[in-house]
Amino acid sequence: MPGYSSVLKTKATTFVTYVGGITLLLLRTVAGMFSPPFKRKQLVEQMSKTGVDSFAIVFLTAFFAGIVLAFQTAYTMRKMSAEIYIASLVGLSMTRELGPVFTALVVAARVGASITAEVGTMQVTEQIDALETLAINPIKYLVVPRFLALCLMLPILTIYADFVGILGGFIVGVSKLHISPHLYIRKTFDALVYKDIFSGLLKAVIFAAIISIVACYEGMRTRGGAEGVGRSTTLSVVISCILVIASDCLFTALFYFMF
Repeated sequence: MPGYSSVLKTKATTFVTYVGGITLLLLRTVAGMFSPPFKRKQLVEQMSKTGVDSFAIVFLTAFFAGIVLAFQTAYTMRKMSAEIYIASLVGLSMTRELGPVFTALVVAARVGASITAEVGTMQVTEQIDALETLAINPIKYLVVPRFLALCLMLPILTIYADFVGILGGFIVGVSKLHISPHLYIRKTFDALVYKDIFSGLLKAVIFAAIISIVACYEGMRTRGGAEGVGRSTTLSVVISCILVIASDCLFTALFYFMF
């Protein structure tokens, strides 16, 4: 049992060290947001990479999610002659859960991996060390623009995904279930309240912070050349996806069971 205890202690130490490193990077990033100089050009560039370049893949993901959700719920609703409630179900599901979570997972896979690979390559080629030699704060220069860009663009992508997913359900409801277009739209928006939309956007901001901080942290701790970059990129995506789903579970319970 001494060997098992030693392994357990090592794992616990690694976990605490990782959480501490992530937390410290988050605090230093938030502090860097309010300290000059402000790199507006870098922020706009990162917003373009993060948001504009992700519109196509978010569209495909949300559109097919809305279609599948409408088809799957129609199977049960038809047995109860309640097809009209498909509109409300799709609208609520997209704004509360599927829109924020699917968008975050797509962004974690696409943008998070890109950030880790970019920062990790700079780390193994000693470009970050060069920035420090030139008295440039690497967190202010590398992390803050990416953090802000994700926190600004992910809620916009989430709103976009909500509408696209509802559009997918609308197409199924009107073309396959023969629901009146006007009635489908009215039922969709009658079911939505401000809390549904607000909770989805708040989740998007939290997911953005998780993805950006984990991606940058993994990039900045990369070691071992090209192999290390690949390992850090994979780890970044896996950890980001797990934390997104775990935090979604936490905040869903917070919003719908405590408030």
